[in-house]
Amino acid sequence: MLIQIWGKLMGLASMMWREVAKFGVVGGVAFIIDSGIYLWMLEGPMHDSEVKAKIIAGVVATMFSWVANRFWTFRHRRQSNVVRELVMFLIMNAIGLGIAAACVFITKYWIGLTDTTSLFIAGSVVGLVLGTIFRFFAYRFWVFGAELDAEEKFAHDRELLRVGPEPVSAERGAAEPNRSPDGAA
Repeated sequence: MLIQIWGKLMGLASMMWREVAKFGVVGGVAFIIDSGIYLWMLEGPMHDSEVKAKIIAGVVATMFSWVANRFWTFRHRRQSNVVRELVMFLIMNAIGLGIAAACVFITKYWIGLTDTTSLFIAGSVVGLVLGTIFRFFAYRFWVFGAELDAEEKFAHDRELLRVGPEPVSAERGAAEPNRSPDGAA
């Protein structure tokens, strides 16, 4: 079982290493934007609204990230419907931002740490790491994946991760017997 999981992870890594590298660069710049705005707001205009400050910083970084990922990281996978792509991107980022904001919320209100360093680590380190893992797979398979399945080298990546519907091949369909609605062959 572990050998199978390791093999799937290695196959996935080798298949997507360029996209992962570009995604990492975009994420690094977005991290700098997010962290810079967040720290500025914590020390200035929103010193008493840490969760709101995290959300605002995340929204600014998200807009940068969409443009950079659309025109660089996943430029060969852009959807022709820009509005649908942006809406999907914003939904996935709202979930990722929710993860980061939840980390700040938990740190401040449940754990009781209110110093700037603790809140920064919660939102901009732990929250961004967890959100980034979610975002990569969300972008890769749902936001920028419209033409992905048509490419031969990516034809089986959904099977590899068991994400989304598996394509039905002609061989597989022919090998299975016809079944009636009651399940009999």
